[in-house]
Amino acid sequence: MKNSVDLMVFPPFTLLTSFASASRGAGVTVGAQDCHANASGAHTGDVSAEMIADAGGGAVIVGHSERRQDYGETDAAVRAKAEAARRAKLTAVICVGETRAERESGEANAVVGRQLAGSIPDDASAADTVVAYEPVWAIGTGLTPTTAEVAEMHGFIRSALVGRFGEKGGAIRVLYGGSVKPGNAAELLAAADVDGALVGGASLKADDFLAIAKAALA
Repeated sequence: MKNSVDLMVFPPFTLLTSFASASRGAGVTVGAQDCHANASGAHTGDVSAEMIADAGGGAVIVGHSERRQDYGETDAAVRAKAEAARRAKLTAVICVGETRAERESGEANAVVGRQLAGSIPDDASAADTVVAYEPVWAIGTGLTPTTAEVAEMHGFIRSALVGRFGEKGGAIRVLYGGSVKPGNAAELLAAADVDGALVGGASLKADDFLAIAKAALA
């Protein structure tokens, strides 16, 4: 059994400061759900990585599937945001994942491999980078890949990271995100090369989120 887990919470921007204040000294990292790539400039409505750090944040999610789909964010745009996170001394949680059509057509590895190559900065390390695999078709749908499918994709991601970064790639944590719930968390977290979970809807209920965190201790 593990002695501890690292917990991160990613509230909306409007709650970032209050969450950071409430969690101070509790061992919980508070992060943002997105950031702008530039430190400053005429980008009305956007929030820079530096602003997140000023608000008490220690991490930021970049490249979430909803950002890629709804806003057309490219791998290059995601990479620029990850670089901005490092510039501001934030941990970048870089999301990758395939759609249902891409999986059914046998393109899952090609899509994820392309996203990994294009979205992760060349000097990434475990100190500033986390990769989150989120099969788009499993987010909010109730559908979940089998444990074998999760392990297979995470093994592919791990191989890609080691192939590109060597030993450093072996230390970068790879999270699974896609309909993670208290009922399936233990099994998913026990899969090979799964270092944690990116929790979506279940994080909205404290009891469910804490149950998933408890499963990570097993």
